[in-house]
Amino acid sequence: MPAVDLLFNAGLIAYLAGSAAGLIAIRRPALARCLTFGMALIGALFHAVASAMAIAKGSTTIWSLPSGVPLFTWSVRLDPMAAYFCLALGILGVAVSIFSFDYVREWQGRRNIGVLGFFYNLLLLSLALVFTASNVFFFLVAWEVMALVAYCLVSFEHEKEETRKAGILFLIMSHAGTGFLIVAFLLLAVASGGNLDFSSFHRLASQLPPWNQGAIFVLFFLGFGVKAGVIPLHVWLPAAHTVAPSNVSALMSGIVLKAGIYGMARVFFDFFDVPPLWAGIVVLSIGVISALLGVLYALMENDLKRLLAYSSIENIGIILIGFGAAMMFRSLGYPNFAAIALIAGLYHTLNHAIFKSLLFLGAGSVLHATHTRNMEQMGGLIRKMPATSFCFLIGAVAISGLPPLNGFVSEWLTYQALLAGFGTTTSLTRVMFPLSGALLALTAALAAACFVKAFGITFLALPRSEAAGTAQEVSGSMKTGMAILATGCAVLGLGASWLVPFLDPITEQAVGAHLSTAFVTGNGFVMSAGAARSGTVSTAAIAALLVLLSIVPALLWLLWGRKSVRSTGPVWDCGLPGLTADNEYTATAFSKPLRMIFSALYRPRRAIEAVFDVSPYYPKAIHFESEIEPAFEKRLYDPIKESILALASRMRAVQAGSIHAYLAYIFITLIVLLLFGARG
Repeated sequence: MPAVDLLFNAGLIAYLAGSAAGLIAIRRPALARCLTFGMALIGALFHAVASAMAIAKGSTTIWSLPSGVPLFTWSVRLDPMAAYFCLALGILGVAVSIFSFDYVREWQGRRNIGVLGFFYNLLLLSLALVFTASNVFFFLVAWEVMALVAYCLVSFEHEKEETRKAGILFLIMSHAGTGFLIVAFLLLAVASGGNLDFSSFHRLASQLPPWNQGAIFVLFFLGFGVKAGVIPLHVWLPAAHTVAPSNVSALMSGIVLKAGIYGMARVFFDFFDVPPLWAGIVVLSIGVISALLGVLYALMENDLKRLLAYSSIENIGIILIGFGAAMMFRSLGYPNFAAIALIAGLYHTLNHAIFKSLLFLGAGSVLHATHTRNMEQMGGLIRKMPATSFCFLIGAVAISGLPPLNGFVSEWLTYQALLAGFGTTTSLTRVMFPLSGALLALTAALAAACFVKAFGITFLALPRSEAAGTAQEVSGSMKTGMAILATGCAVLGLGASWLVPFLDPITEQAVGAHLSTAFVTGNGFVMSAGAARSGTVSTAAIAALLVLLSIVPALLWLLWGRKSVRSTGPVWDCGLPGLTADNEYTATAFSKPLRMIFSALYRPRRAIEAVFDVSPYYPKAIHFESEIEPAFEKRLYDPIKESILALASRMRAVQAGSIHAYLAYIFITLIVLLLFGARG
């Protein structure tokens, strides 16, 4: 057996062993913790190495187990695209598993760690099979197992009402998405003559009539869009990511969302040869809307994990901008530009997986130390938790798209693809490219403001609560897990000019073009967008320049600062005796200007209530509440829910409780089926 196949299968076996260990050691929490997360770590290492080897070779391996039914086979296909997503899964599996060793230690004796480890390994296993399944039956089985296991992990703290509601919402949305996928796959299966293998769907969708193409595209986009969390299918995402254990939240945002992105990539660039132009415009438009609205809603959140969840919607939108531009370029006959846009989307997929998982692990460390998600009760943690603060800062800089870290590279590539589209296309669709670029720039600026808020309110200034004042740094394995991902942010940023060309096998598979020679110049230190008039950038040079600039103030301090006379005095604070936490900027105050600017979107509501004791002129206490309208829930999903409940209440008349009525229903159904059968 080839080394790639051997390593990949070993990873699957390790996940299975980890799941079994969780059940075997279910009454021995310490042993269950070590075995389950240890086997998950081993399986993730195997998959990371196997996937990297598969991408480097650019090869495709297929192996299968017979099921006894001709149409249903357990077939696995590790091609470059599947290997890329498995690589992201492997990297996150390693970091999150190491983090989990100490993160779940505090639950020993209070929660069933064996059950948590069982579902944790099953989630990694099902994700690996989703990315590599090569036929419809196997894919849908793995897809549903992934959804059910994720539901169990989200609902782990099921005694809380908030958790139960979030789990049910996730399950309902997931099954609705699966329904769309089943119909889309059935349409393709009919067109392929009943063959359910993905190889029979290769370029098949583009050969169908326009109406069939449109139906298949919309169904797949809706089905995978639910899992990816694109707006307006995102309502489950903030709820589920917030209540799940933080190590699970890291996997949910980092890689479970990417299952939807993988499905879109497989359909748009494998099942379609040349997608319709309108399909690319739809994906690009939804991407822009998701990116902008996602970051706007993130800015309003004071719950740290909920803020990160909305930020995931923003980054999924950025990925879709790259995919949509690539689809438009393919439709317009520009394969090289399609490759640039696709690389931008795929590179941001890996980047987001790493820096968002890092941020969720950082938020989990803060929650572990302070036992609150409310940023208004944090502050001053940089002194208590310096390692966590530094890792969170790395993630915040990366997700803000600032050089020289990885988020900057993929966003820069996205800008270059959009600029290339405006300079080369001639139809009215060219307006989409600069408009999308402008809104992406606005999104990036708002994202930077969002993570200034997230880091500043959480880690800087003075503690706002006793829990923040007494917080302690997390233990070694938790710091190690975060450090691995922080290193990944730096490596993917500084080494972009060497790493991006490794995506050649994927672009060759997807759009029939590879740009490795055009991407790298300057002896490997400078990255170009691959076009004659495109820009160039060197993240390594930017990092070197930042280091050199930091030397200047250090030298000035050494020469003159040490000899200067120092004096200490009180800071002026409006005549008050001393600065306290009450003088600090709050999360609510930080976001208030944007809440006012975008009030048409937010529809903010605030209430002030004064409590009087003796005199009506001297209040004893003042209560202030502020909230924004959940627009999609109130104006889209609540009416749908009410309509379904109203229809269900009317249908209750059918359930009369009479056996005679039920026999009549069966008789009528048989007559109708016989009539249709006779006509056939």
